[in-house]
Amino acid sequence: MDMKFNAQAEEFRAKVRLFVQDNLPDDIRMKVSEEEMILPREMMQRWHHALYKQGWGCPSWPKEHGGAGWSDEQHYLFEREIALCDAPRPIPYGVVMLAPCLIEYGSKAQQEKFLPGILTGEQLWCQGFSEPNAGSDLASLKCKAELATDDSGDHYVINGSKTWTSDAHVADWMFGLFRTDSSGRKQQGITFLMIDMKSEGVTISPLENYEGTHEVNQVFFDNVRVPVDNRVGIENEGWGVAKYLLGLERFGTAEVGRSLASLGRLKTLAQTVSVGSGSLLDDSDFMNEVARAEIALRALEVTEQRFLFGPGGSQSMGAEASMLKVRGTEIQQDILELAHQALGYHAHAQIDVISTESAYNPAAIAPKAIAKAHYNFRKTSIYAGSNEIQKTIIAKAVLGL
Repeated sequence: MDMKFNAQAEEFRAKVRLFVQDNLPDDIRMKVSEEEMILPREMMQRWHHALYKQGWGCPSWPKEHGGAGWSDEQHYLFEREIALCDAPRPIPYGVVMLAPCLIEYGSKAQQEKFLPGILTGEQLWCQGFSEPNAGSDLASLKCKAELATDDSGDHYVINGSKTWTSDAHVADWMFGLFRTDSSGRKQQGITFLMIDMKSEGVTISPLENYEGTHEVNQVFFDNVRVPVDNRVGIENEGWGVAKYLLGLERFGTAEVGRSLASLGRLKTLAQTVSVGSGSLLDDSDFMNEVARAEIALRALEVTEQRFLFGPGGSQSMGAEASMLKVRGTEIQQDILELAHQALGYHAHAQIDVISTESAYNPAAIAPKAIAKAHYNFRKTSIYAGSNEIQKTIIAKAVLGL
């Protein structure tokens, strides 16, 4: 399948590219080109505000909620072009995950309360799903929410903890899954709640990543009160809301456009690293590995296009999203591993091995960032449900095994 876009779509692609070139600040562009996945809060909000002023803050939302009213082709081209231009990912937890759930399952009051702050980028969210003993087996979660009533009204009292909580230290709110009943199957008795991170009893403990960055946290709840009005959907039926959300997350983690940008940086790096009298581009063994990664990426690109633009489009896709998640994260990791191999120990020692005979091209990932990016992206095959779990989902739900 080879997608050909009409003249109107290509005009839109050019418009997106020009907007990013004119509006993306250099300091943010540099962070993204160094494969930074999660940016500081100020940078996320600054770029989101530029998109919001253009009407592109939350383009995938329905138009009545502030979306752009784009076609599938426009959404696809937008995501691709901002990735290829080294622009940041959309703010993930509020824009991409929670908001679609509120539009699908939330009350009108909840939509009116929370969607405007997400749309403008003023309100940042984190996701409270994983626990110390419930990661890929998410249904085993035990963090408890007990219903109580007092003079202030009906509320849940939460005790327990969540872990690997990305952005909890900069988030205003958390959405999460909590155990409200333990009498049935583990997928039952789970409730989807929204929690103000400033609530009394919430404690955030940072977890430093292997490569030294702070992205994730463990969040502790000590008798944290959450109004019943902050429940999304029906009590004890939050697993259905979670499955809807995780389908969105797994689809997004294919990140074909991001990997194409990383592949371009890898090739530029190979061109600028000296090997003997030439460059790494002349090393046939290394370039064969680059070619294998590119072939796999192009195959994934065609598969993604088939899912998006084939019969029924993305609306008909269910467990198939897991296929994109598995291959997308594997290829993403392969590309960054090759970048690390290109510099070897120099990536750790931060020694300049760029050829003095050819001008350094800033399109190549900076040597000092390569090892950190390689190690950091090992997480991608684990989050959103580990790839091993995704393969089981594919075997059962797609292949019927």
